[in-house]
Amino acid sequence: MRAEEIIIAPVVTEKSNDELQQGKYTFKVNKNATKVEIAKAVEKLFEVKVLKVNTMTVKGKEKRVGYHTGKTSDWKKAIVTIETNPGEATYLAKGGKETKSSKKFKDSIDEFMGA
Repeated sequence: MRAEEIIIAPVVTEKSNDELQQGKYTFKVNKNATKVEIAKAVEKLFEVKVLKVNTMTVKGKEKRVGYHTGKTSDWKKAIVTIETNPGEATYLAKGGKETKSSKKFKDSIDEFMGA
C-alpha cells in the first residue's frame, strides 16, 4: 500500500487543534493500515520523525432522511505524535567511531490544515 493510500485526510476539530502544540496530529487513515504502515507513511509524506501512533476505529452514526434510516460507514482515526525538537542523532559505527546521522527532520507538519 502506498503512503498516499494510507493517509486519507487530516481531522480538524477543537481537540485536535489543541494537541498540535504537543506534537500530536490526527488523521483519517485506511481501515486496513497498521500502526507501522501509518508511521512510515507520515514520515515519508511530511519528512518528520514519528515517535508514537495511536489508532482507533470510529463507529458510524445513525442518519435519517425522511422516512428512511441508515448508517454512515465506520472509519479509522490515527493520532500521530511527532518529535518537536529533532536533533542530530549520534551512534557508534564500526570501529567505535562516533557518527552523526545526516537525516534532517522537520519539527511540525506545515501542510496540516492547509497552512
